[in-house]
Amino acid sequence: MRPIPLLLSLVILAVSMLAALLSGAAGIPVGAILAELADKLPLVTADSGLTPVEQGLLLELRLPRVVLAALVGGLLAAAGAGYQGVFRNPLADPYLLGAAAGAGLGATAVIVLAGDADAIAIPVAAFAGAVGGVLLAYLLGSVAGRAGGIAPLVLAGVAVSSFLAAVQTFLQQLEVEELRRIYGWILGDVGGGWSQVLLIAPYAAVSMGFLLAYGRLLDVLAVGDDEAVSLGVNAVRVRFAVLFAASLATASAVAVSGLIGFVGIVVPHVVRRLAGGSYRSVLPLSLIGGGAFLVLADLAARTVMAPAELPIGVVTAFVGAPFFIVVLRLTRRSET
Repeated sequence: MRPIPLLLSLVILAVSMLAALLSGAAGIPVGAILAELADKLPLVTADSGLTPVEQGLLLELRLPRVVLAALVGGLLAAAGAGYQGVFRNPLADPYLLGAAAGAGLGATAVIVLAGDADAIAIPVAAFAGAVGGVLLAYLLGSVAGRAGGIAPLVLAGVAVSSFLAAVQTFLQQLEVEELRRIYGWILGDVGGGWSQVLLIAPYAAVSMGFLLAYGRLLDVLAVGDDEAVSLGVNAVRVRFAVLFAASLATASAVAVSGLIGFVGIVVPHVVRRLAGGSYRSVLPLSLIGGGAFLVLADLAARTVMAPAELPIGVVTAFVGAPFFIVVLRLTRRSET
């Protein structure tokens, strides 16, 4: 890929993260924050003058929140690009195959059945539910249609999502007192701390490694299966690998952040508009751009109604819903 778009996207991500670190209700001086961050660099010594409480606020609350937002946003955006490459549809979403419904069911089950569950139990259950939902959709899709068929897989994902959402609603009604906690998770949050970052880091590395490695093959699939076969590319195997990686990325992101919509639609579409349609560029730029997008969305969630805080999923929906309508209109216009 061309170096200029990559460098520009990295600069945008760095500026977004720095702006998020410098902003907050605590009112820590900007110079002190910069000095504290510089002090953590190798071979650099700087006295920030921050109190232990302010250091803890910056390094144990604000910094992991920014890192987690960048990680989750990058995973969702790259997963969206992967799904769109497989299904050849710019409206394909990371939650297409039951990952969101499975994660919601897993988190709800833990909250309802073990109300005193610790901070790790909920994301672990959400991750297991997301993976289980995707696997169930794969199983039903392979039974209902021929190997490699896309339509049966999508229909299976819709059916699985509806069923799992119904079970989740049933569990919610068993424990009405926990509805606030459940809906708080569903609307999205990236304030889980370093433990959540470390929890999903291995899955993020594996899923992104697969997706980035398959960018060239997704470009081959874009010209058609027959052409791909003539070039020696196994279309079914490529689709399965990309779907696996995108689903793993979605499951790990949803496990620690809840259900944050529209990132996987908005960011890849913008990237394609600005940098072209090659997935060798779209995938890495979506990874970086998604991180910047969610960092800025979280910054807005923290500051728009300060000292109150909006759920981050509400912010992405405000941006993403109108954008989705625009993409839908452009897609329909291009098909006519």
